[in-house]
Amino acid sequence: MQASTTVQTPLPPPVQYTVFTRQQKRFLVLLLSIANLASPLTATVYLPLFPLLQAHFRVSLQAINLTVTLYIVFQAISPILFAPASDTLGRRPIILTTFSLYTLASLGLVLNRHSYAGLITIRALQSLGASTVQAVSYGIIADVCVPAERGKMQGPIISMSNLGVNLGPLLGGLLAFKSGDFKWAFWGLVAFGGSSLLVLGTFLKETARNVVGNGDQCPKGWGARTWWDMITLKSKSPARRAPILREKANQDHSMRGPSERPDYAKSWKRTIGKIQVGSPFRIVFYKDTALTLWMAASAYANYYCIQASNAPIYKDIYQFNELEIGLAYLPGGAGVVLGAYANGKLMDRNYALTAKEIGHEIDHVTGDDLDIFPIERARVRSCWILIGISSCGWIGYGWALEKSVHASVPLLLQLMHGFLCTCILQTFNALLVDVFPTKPSAAATSGNITRCALSALYVALLEPLVKAIGRGWYFTVLGITSGLAGGLAIFLLRTKGHQWRKQRGNLLSTSTVQDTPSSDTGSKAT
Repeated sequence: MQASTTVQTPLPPPVQYTVFTRQQKRFLVLLLSIANLASPLTATVYLPLFPLLQAHFRVSLQAINLTVTLYIVFQAISPILFAPASDTLGRRPIILTTFSLYTLASLGLVLNRHSYAGLITIRALQSLGASTVQAVSYGIIADVCVPAERGKMQGPIISMSNLGVNLGPLLGGLLAFKSGDFKWAFWGLVAFGGSSLLVLGTFLKETARNVVGNGDQCPKGWGARTWWDMITLKSKSPARRAPILREKANQDHSMRGPSERPDYAKSWKRTIGKIQVGSPFRIVFYKDTALTLWMAASAYANYYCIQASNAPIYKDIYQFNELEIGLAYLPGGAGVVLGAYANGKLMDRNYALTAKEIGHEIDHVTGDDLDIFPIERARVRSCWILIGISSCGWIGYGWALEKSVHASVPLLLQLMHGFLCTCILQTFNALLVDVFPTKPSAAATSGNITRCALSALYVALLEPLVKAIGRGWYFTVLGITSGLAGGLAIFLLRTKGHQWRKQRGNLLSTSTVQDTPSSDTGSKAT
């Protein structure tokens, strides 16, 4: 009697986390690097212009400092308004809208003649247009990279974008020194905004997983398709365009059952109705993310104190002219660029070492299940050393200025602080995105809210406190406070962070809030 054989149906291959190729990711790195120049370039090109602005508008230095504070405030407001929409409507429409606003506001600064109120208002609009792109960029990185590889993409983007920290003061100082007119710096921002809008509109592809899935869906809606794709499709006859679009929309659907296929062809009104502008605020109040936000915000605010105080320091203590003041920003900016590049590689190395320690095999195809993997432990692995060196460096920086030592000493310390603050900021921003995988831009926005709010507070208190206790004691207090608070936050995240995240997921799973466990606990995204 012949034995019957059972034929097993082979399982379909796992759905890839993303269909974006390595070459496409590299091109995204280039485009996002250009886009991310907007905020640091716009913020820092303004700093060497303080003496000219003060004389032109006939206001005090405190009034000019107020425009910086207001710029920071709108840095926090902008992602609140726009970034959650990018998780729902798509990345491209938001980037195109904000860059259009940025370019028009830059033109408004050029046309403004003698109105200080106009300077404040238009500068706020300029910040509104420039300050969303970083949060959206973190969303794009999460769209196309599994957690184990995000540092590889994030490092070059942040490194290249922070060239704006270098270029801004240098360009602003050079133009002010040569022309004696601050408007040439604003004309440069107009040219940058217009050219960036053209490049991004032409080539930046939609990546939002709510719109194109893992990249295999044909994007729909306003601004979803690149201008290049629109031009090339128009060159084909209507009879030939339809099969091309159907082929893109149905790519890889044979691997999924009907119930597994998400419906991306939603109406515009239904999609807008799902935007959760309040989600970045809710993120601030979770125990684990509150500590993460503090770490990122304090690093950013501490370094912003250097940026905001450089012009008066090097003019009053070292008698630098406008060009030399602009050059004085270069060491800190170089540290920012080096820190972003080095930390991208360090983050992926820490991830791999943590996986090896716990015997976990990294999934580079569909992405690791962060419900199981201790992502907090992986991200904060090297932060003890960074915080310790940074705390000592702040104390040294303050007393170097207090004693008026040679200018090379504070400049070298600025390079060190640029490196360390960027490493800390980048690490904890990445952790925010890791634990909110379906709302990465909203998570990045919560980071933007806290760091801008803290920076605005630090800048507002900077001059009064320096006058009251001196630069030496001011930076001593800053160093000790950031060191002790940072060390405690790292300890709690390493020992309790994973547990708190799981508790948060369990709590949300029993509520009616849309932040379900799969959203908040870093489970696999398909």
